[in-house]
Amino acid sequence: MTSVLIGLVGDGIQQSHAPLLHQREGDRQGIRLLYATIDSRQRGLTADDLPELLRWARTLGYRGLNVTHPFKQAVAEHLDELCGDAAVLGAVNTVVFDGDGSRGYNTDASGFRLSFARSFPDAARRRVVQLGAGGAGAAVAHALLALGIGRLTLVDTDATRTGPLVDTLAREFGADRVTASTHDRLPGLLAEADGLVNATPVGMAHNPGSPVPETDLRADLWVADIVYRPIETALLRAARAVGAPTLHGGGMNAFQAVAAFELFTGRPADPEAMLAHSAELLASGR
Repeated sequence: MTSVLIGLVGDGIQQSHAPLLHQREGDRQGIRLLYATIDSRQRGLTADDLPELLRWARTLGYRGLNVTHPFKQAVAEHLDELCGDAAVLGAVNTVVFDGDGSRGYNTDASGFRLSFARSFPDAARRRVVQLGAGGAGAAVAHALLALGIGRLTLVDTDATRTGPLVDTLAREFGADRVTASTHDRLPGLLAEADGLVNATPVGMAHNPGSPVPETDLRADLWVADIVYRPIETALLRAARAVGAPTLHGGGMNAFQAVAAFELFTGRPADPEAMLAHSAELLASGR
């Protein structure tokens, strides 16, 4: 049986489904997959510790690492090569170690794109507002524009994030399709939008709440949230209360894991099996 050691680095990750998703798929394929969590909150780690963490992970025989909030952008500068979407966005959620060094990938963009296309195939795409322009937000914004969103408006509490991301996306998709705005303009932006995407940590188990008030939501405004723990965030609950179509983060999480599994093991994962396992975990509240 092949043995593969991987890990997850991030803040407050003890409830992550990543270990269970990867290990179940490994078992299905006859791979002894060992998955460790490296919680920066528990271990007192910061972005300054990433170079040493990467060095030790490679020394200890890790095949790779998943990377989540708040390190997706910070880790990129410490890798030997950025591949595909990671090179475009400067955000990494999957690191693979091999004989040639360390390579960074971004499977979040394809994960959101596949989840959205599967669940919202007929959603209106003229104007969309996205909250959050960090590492996950960059991937989601890229996916939205690739899905054909006519005009995407990015809003982040840190204005230094939105400008560079808008410039990056504009070079690929056109300056007329992406812009930045501020929180004080949200009510007006949402009044004219077809959809709202939350790509911030607000709503996670350790960061509860909703990024927008229920009064800004309406039945003909679809709402997507990339948070999946809890599966019903305050935002999605409020959206459903006014009759709006909603999309939780479980699909994105499962699809990004499908792509990461292949990068770690060299073997294609079974998307339907991993989606079913993700749904099972979410339903059980684990």
